[in-house]
Amino acid sequence: MRESVGTMDLGLEGKSALVCAASRGLGRACAEALAREGVSVTITARTGEELERTASEISTATGQLVTPAVGDITTEEGRAAALAACSDPDILVNNAGGPPAGEFREWGRDEWVAACDANMITPILLIRSVIDPMIERRFGRIINITSYAVKKPLPGLGLSNGARAGLTGFSAGLARETVRHNVTINNMLPGPFDTDRLRSNVEALARRKGISFQQEMQSRFDGNPSGRIGDPAEFGATCAFLASAHAGYISGQNFVLDGGEAMTTL
Repeated sequence: MRESVGTMDLGLEGKSALVCAASRGLGRACAEALAREGVSVTITARTGEELERTASEISTATGQLVTPAVGDITTEEGRAAALAACSDPDILVNNAGGPPAGEFREWGRDEWVAACDANMITPILLIRSVIDPMIERRFGRIINITSYAVKKPLPGLGLSNGARAGLTGFSAGLARETVRHNVTINNMLPGPFDTDRLRSNVEALARRKGISFQQEMQSRFDGNPSGRIGDPAEFGATCAFLASAHAGYISGQNFVLDGGEAMTTL
């Protein structure tokens, strides 16, 4: 008879987490994975009805408390609402919708400021709000959802390439200061996952190329060594491990989840 294999206890029972932009996609996948490990999760998003539905669905699926905090996390008011609902998280998952695709000659100062505000400054301000209590407790896990574009810059996504690289540089320095206190900071760099964000990017690139959505989507499958795109649940499981008690010796790292698509040795 085949011996059964037990599950790994990630040591997260009773912890709390703030997961940003989590009504759908990769943020939701992270929130659900953490809730399955016994974490009390607060999720944020701009759309109240969708966010409340997501919170209810995750709570029903996991049996854990999931609190919705409605607001745009890229604004001062949205961050205040999130921190009011989860003022002292053990785990922070930074996430925000990426800036639009386009041609860099079309972007002015306003577009660059918006991209940097959402994908660099907002995560840094949230880190500043939670880092010291984490250090005092000698436990903290900060995970920034960025993009594999940090290692493989993508044509047409210059706003994202630039802003996310800035957050990566900031996090790399701070992570070396906090890890001695069992507070880690790591980045998750998703490649193509089956999300609304991916589909909107595919649609935009297909228009620019003058081809169909299906043709551009098929090129994602054909161009990936795995022959597929990622399942958000895979991403969520990795997030839960990086947040776990077993990941205290991992800090300042960039984890590319892309099926091997980024052609790099580092």
